[in-house]
Amino acid sequence: MHTLDQSTPVSEAQPNCMTPHYCAPACLELANLVSARVTQEGVYETDIPGLDLFRVDTPTPCMSTVYEPSLCVIAQGRKVVQLGDREIVYGALSYIVSSVDLPVNGQVVDASPDNPFLAVKINIDPAEVAELVLQLGETAPRGPIDCPYSACGLYVAQVDLGILDAMTRLVRLLDSPTDVRILAPLIQREIIYRALVGEMGARMREFVSADSQSHRISRVISVLKDRFAEPLRVRELAEDVNMSESTLYHSFKQVTRMSPVQFQKKLRLHEARRLMLSEGLEAATASYRVGYESPSHFSREYSRMFGASPRADVIKLRGETRIHVPA
Repeated sequence: MHTLDQSTPVSEAQPNCMTPHYCAPACLELANLVSARVTQEGVYETDIPGLDLFRVDTPTPCMSTVYEPSLCVIAQGRKVVQLGDREIVYGALSYIVSSVDLPVNGQVVDASPDNPFLAVKINIDPAEVAELVLQLGETAPRGPIDCPYSACGLYVAQVDLGILDAMTRLVRLLDSPTDVRILAPLIQREIIYRALVGEMGARMREFVSADSQSHRISRVISVLKDRFAEPLRVRELAEDVNMSESTLYHSFKQVTRMSPVQFQKKLRLHEARRLMLSEGLEAATASYRVGYESPSHFSREYSRMFGASPRADVIKLRGETRIHVPA
């Protein structure tokens, strides 16, 4: 099992005066809704596009994945996520926001059959965030950002009744299929709005403000995601977003907690894993497809990242019980 470096900074959402005690019953209500719909472990894609439900009954080993832009409310349990050199611990009464695509390592640390880890996630469209920011205009709260990781693309915040209520209504909507097409987009938009006017709104706005460094880095990440198999040309990336190479490197590391080379490597390895698992490609073929010239080099880096050789890892994943299934 991969263990997280305890020397790295830890950020955890703790109940305080900004999280009223009356949020706890609302959080429990959401947990009960998710538990009733999800009776077995897994990540469940629902009939509402962009809405996923999570259940884990026991603590998990550290697993590598890629977070897409999303907002996830933890209804019960606790999880640790490691993004580069940053470690984040979050649990019930908190929510986590990813403003860009980010390769992370994560593990559920608090879960049992009687009290499983339960969470609800919605995908975030950056274009919709930008549209809401424009509509809010000068009325948007602009509180200070004093966190040393303020430019990081992944952050956790105290949940509030507005977000809890909206997320609960969205999950309940699964029982009314005829209303989903009209109401689900409205509630999802409400959740994003409430996050924008909440504790982490200023950070979310940074990633859609055209003149901000964070937005420039989000554009770089989009390019790397689309062209990860190509050789990395930092100079061209810097020119595309009107930044110097040194500024791009520094800002990129602030957002992702890793260098562009490390980021690209993680994207390549995740895509190779998907190709082998979903399309049945051999390791050598998958390695060439994602940009590796040497299968042995690919195998070494794959083993370091996933803890097993490509073949052994895929065999294990195919026998894994915690799979993605429709809710």
